[in-house]
Amino acid sequence: TEVEKKTAVGQPYVNFTLQTPEDEIVSLSDFVGKTDYLLLDFWASWCGPCIHFLPELKVFYNKNRGTKFDIVSVSLDKNKEDWTSAINKYQIKWHHLSDLKYWQSEAAKLYAVNSIPSTVLIDKNGKIVGRNMDLTEIQKLLEK
Repeated sequence: TEVEKKTAVGQPYVNFTLQTPEDEIVSLSDFVGKTDYLLLDFWASWCGPCIHFLPELKVFYNKNRGTKFDIVSVSLDKNKEDWTSAINKYQIKWHHLSDLKYWQSEAAKLYAVNSIPSTVLIDKNGKIVGRNMDLTEIQKLLEK
């Protein structure tokens, strides 16, 4: 589809603006370029595989966070309480955004996300360099 082509590997990232759990309005562009790589992570509190992936992602984040790497999670939750509770329960320390629109999430639509967890890796120049990459593959990029 057109949407898939626009957010394929090699394309520039597509910006969007959503809310933080504190109701701040934040754009993806606020994070792109601040680190060598930014992982855009689509998930939801009701998604079993997403929750299952969290411990591994947290270890990876703690190991690599800083100038090289950061994560922005976009939640496909519908209920704010469910979303914020999950962030607190699992102690997810990176950036969180959502419009609480479930599968109608503006960001998910822009990135042709039709299953979660789903990730998009963006480099310092704002180019999409990977989609749903294995963390070991991302680690290799970070070590270059």
